[in-house]
Amino acid sequence: MGIKTVYIVLLVSWLLAQPGNSYGQTAMINFTGRDKIMLNGNWQVMVDPFGSGDAKQVWKERKPVTATDFVEYSFEGGPLLKVPGDFNTQRAELNLYEGIVWYKKQVQVLKKKGKRYFLYFGAVNYLADVFFNGIKLGSHEGGFTPFQFEITDLLADSSNTVIVKADSRRTKNGLPGSGFDWFNYGGITRDVAIIATEQTFIKNYFIQLKKGSSDTISGWVQLDGKVLPLHLTLSIPEIKFKRQVKIDDKGYAMINFKAGLQCWSPQDPKRYIVRLENANGKLVDTIGFRTIEVKGRDVLLNGKKIFLKSVNIHEENPLKKSRCANEEDADLLLTAAKDLGCNMVRLVHYPHNEAMVRTAERMGIMVWSELPVYQHINFSDSTVPGKIITMQQEMVARDKNRCAVIIWSLSNETYPGTPNRNATLINLTKACRNLDDTRLVVHVTNTQGYTNNVFIVWDPIYEHSDLVAVNEYIGWYLPWQGNPEKTKWDTKFPGKPLFISEFGGESLWGNRSAPSKEIPVWTEEYQKKIYEDQVRMFEQAPGLCGVAPWLLFDYKSPVRMNQVFQNGYNRKGLLSENGNKKLAWYIINNYYKRK
Repeated sequence: MGIKTVYIVLLVSWLLAQPGNSYGQTAMINFTGRDKIMLNGNWQVMVDPFGSGDAKQVWKERKPVTATDFVEYSFEGGPLLKVPGDFNTQRAELNLYEGIVWYKKQVQVLKKKGKRYFLYFGAVNYLADVFFNGIKLGSHEGGFTPFQFEITDLLADSSNTVIVKADSRRTKNGLPGSGFDWFNYGGITRDVAIIATEQTFIKNYFIQLKKGSSDTISGWVQLDGKVLPLHLTLSIPEIKFKRQVKIDDKGYAMINFKAGLQCWSPQDPKRYIVRLENANGKLVDTIGFRTIEVKGRDVLLNGKKIFLKSVNIHEENPLKKSRCANEEDADLLLTAAKDLGCNMVRLVHYPHNEAMVRTAERMGIMVWSELPVYQHINFSDSTVPGKIITMQQEMVARDKNRCAVIIWSLSNETYPGTPNRNATLINLTKACRNLDDTRLVVHVTNTQGYTNNVFIVWDPIYEHSDLVAVNEYIGWYLPWQGNPEKTKWDTKFPGKPLFISEFGGESLWGNRSAPSKEIPVWTEEYQKKIYEDQVRMFEQAPGLCGVAPWLLFDYKSPVRMNQVFQNGYNRKGLLSENGNKKLAWYIINNYYKRK
């Protein structure tokens, strides 16, 4: 990342952070390493299906003064919901609810002189209005990325009140838009905390291997505060590495040092304790170092060719039937992926929680992280390109030091004929590479042609993608047009690696058919046959660098309305929602063992 680009990024962050800006500030990174008071646990709630709370100004919590002073709202006497957690699965009457829920939490903080305080949210789905002690701090749009507000001047030594309006309704100019194929879990779905910092603190940093180098630590550190120290020390105690860097008058320090490091890999997920210290304090993170690049039609991890044995995962705990919220949930999903034989997971179709990414890193699983730029995005709406850029900035800011993340995926199944789509995605790609040039940048499409057993891959967005990532469901939505192993690929981008990012078909676990020439659909045998045919095709696919079956577990999706076989679930999982292995699971498991 060049100096000019870094200053542009920091300028945007600074503008978003200024007092009076109604949009949530881009959150400080390394939430887990901060001095904080967790606000997780029970919150009082009011359900507001018709949006009456704004007119009633419920955040003011007006109390009756006289016997005839009627106040037609109250958090008292209402239900409690756990945070983090979606509201849909905590109360039966909210199961399919998409709308507004007001949350309230009382918190006492022993305010310390000379400290600054920030109200941090891991994510609220989808629109959030945040109030603190009756004052509106601002709003945030986007259900999958963190944000914060400074509350130093509003924080009282006595009890403080946090009120959040969480609105999960989908809009045509939202991300995703009004169409999507997963369950829309609403509410405060990730951690909430009050973070305490010094007057000047380390807000942001980027510490990874320099692109193309296996021994040069490169990056930068950004401080936030009026009085800036002159120097900052970066140390990695395990290798006795310690360097001092100069801080400029904008609170910014460049990092560029050689160091003898063992690279992180799935076989050996080595990570180091990294310390950042200045006169005001220190911050500690656990960071791994690795390189990822494309050379010709190969993907290279730490300079060596690797086949990406992946699987698609939604952020849903299949056993709890709820949104994943913690490390325990992440461990369940990622352990299942490792059991399948994966060295990578594609986290679809939005940034998953930080616990998922950090757990994957610890377990030695590479991560594909994705924006919710999914299908019918209204690119011609004047507000949409800016929303996408902001969400990308928040995604990259949170996870840019997580070495497990090797791919930023910027779109999935968008259509080249959509007005302003190409220009928006091209600009988005440039912005992503300016933010972080050390990872692969990918767009996924399903617009390829399929004629006479030939895939014709032509979408112009692949010109700006490091991989030709294709979603194809031959054998399910389309029949095979010839022998799978004789399938041909006519790609307009022959010099790039090919990645099959989605494939598969549906089956209801336990629905087994008797031997016959005609295998009934929705059976495990039918799904198994799809996978057997796909694997035969893979063996002949030119430049194939990896595959990702759709998907690991059956997951909730109200648009799946076959009441015999689906009943509100997408049944393409290799595992049922209860963790039962389908016949197709064994096909992929054996394929990954061979690879």
